[in-house]
Amino acid sequence: MKNLFVIFLMIGLAGSLLGDIQDPPANDYGPTRKLGRGFSNFFLAPAEVFVTVTTINTYDGNSAAAGYGVWRGLGRSGARHVAGLLEILTFPFPAWRESYYPMLPPDIPYIHAGYSEFPPELGWESKYPYVRDY
Repeated sequence: MKNLFVIFLMIGLAGSLLGDIQDPPANDYGPTRKLGRGFSNFFLAPAEVFVTVTTINTYDGNSAAAGYGVWRGLGRSGARHVAGLLEILTFPFPAWRESYYPMLPPDIPYIHAGYSEFPPELGWESKYPYVRDY
């Protein structure tokens, strides 16, 4: 009985030593996130037109927004459609750079030219609670 207890104890310790206690950074990006990102980019890509026109109107004015903003928004919307479709079709495989990271270039180094991971939100809805509770 004592030998059986020692064997189970050693197996339990060996199993705990094989476990990774850290969460790798790439673990946030998996096939389910890629599929969700693909569906949201494919179906919500037209929001990019309105947000781009508004952004260019803020920085460059009405004339630029009416001409350049509309065409740039249509181009960005098309890029989101294509990236969304490709991510839907290839979601089980780490196809882009051998990982599940987004296909579109990020907006962090490219302030006005990059893309956020998900399409922009329209309206006044916010994820931050700015209103006080009374």
